[in-house]
Amino acid sequence: MEKTLIDYFISLVKIDSESRQEKDLALKLKADLEELGATVKFDNANEKTGGNIGNLIASFPGNANSEPLLLCAHMDTVVPGKGIKPVISDGVIKTDGTTILGADDKSGIAQIIWGIKELLDNNEHLPPIEILFTISEEIGLLGAKNCDYSLLTAKQGYAFDSHEVGSIMNGAPSQNNINITVHGKKAHAGVEPEKGLNAINIAAEAIVKSPLGRIDPETTSNLGIISGGAATNIVPDLVEIKGEARSHNEETLKKVTTEICESFRKTTTQYSINGYQASAECHVNKSYSTFFVDNNEPLVTIARQTSQNLKLPDVVHRGGGGSDANILNQHGIKTVVIGTGMENVHTLQEFISISSLENGALWVKELLRLYC
Repeated sequence: MEKTLIDYFISLVKIDSESRQEKDLALKLKADLEELGATVKFDNANEKTGGNIGNLIASFPGNANSEPLLLCAHMDTVVPGKGIKPVISDGVIKTDGTTILGADDKSGIAQIIWGIKELLDNNEHLPPIEILFTISEEIGLLGAKNCDYSLLTAKQGYAFDSHEVGSIMNGAPSQNNINITVHGKKAHAGVEPEKGLNAINIAAEAIVKSPLGRIDPETTSNLGIISGGAATNIVPDLVEIKGEARSHNEETLKKVTTEICESFRKTTTQYSINGYQASAECHVNKSYSTFFVDNNEPLVTIARQTSQNLKLPDVVHRGGGGSDANILNQHGIKTVVIGTGMENVHTLQEFISISSLENGALWVKELLRLYC
């Protein structure tokens, strides 16, 4: 392994690992973990996701009398994530501006492995640890959704996949994906437009009537992709819209999703011509379910004490996005999300400060000490 945490992180981000292409990174992590004494396996999640390797699952037996603890991060990055050239400047690690950095989520991976390494190097006690490094998180949490959970025994854990080091995200919303198709009627736009039903116009009216944006403190919705039409001289007969709704409250999520779909259905009933009726189809798919871990749960109190001991921000909050933690909680592994220091993720301006990277590794060490 590399001699410093900074060198180790740099080595990870230089390995291409866009979603479904995590194999090279996974094999390095396997070798590194085995060097530290872990047992490493891969499941077959990639057979369901179309990737080139499965989730990495590792275990350390530990030498402390405690229940196994799960530490999780994801191996994939968003695009453009090939040929990353990390640059160190003024205490910050960034890229040359042509790619993302991959601190999301290689900062979490590096901090987990380096924290464990330093405890082992110092002959300190180590609790039984299970590590889950997932694939294809960035394209729908696919690795976690298709994980072989029979290979895990831990009932609680931490997912390292957020921003400020020391912050603890103890809740996240459910998300519904919403796909809508609006059917109108074709006609020549310059010769006889009155014989057509403009699907774009109908869809626009329905969108205006839909509940969108910040619905309440727990709920958001958005229609983010719209496509349709064939030419400027053809009244469009088909429009496809993709969107989402998120909420920490399942009933509110259901209500908002229904209102969006009903807006399209009701709007289309107002448009017909020569016996042809406009129509709309709405398909809803649950992407992931909400979770919440109470502030008084040991999982949260230990994390807070860890941050306090290191004089890091002791912040507990509910987030607005999904992560592997949503899926882990669904599978009975109580999990909260921990910050790693990543900033401006999913952009060419992504960066992480060296101090945040180092504090994240210290956070892992202190957490494991307290957990013992």
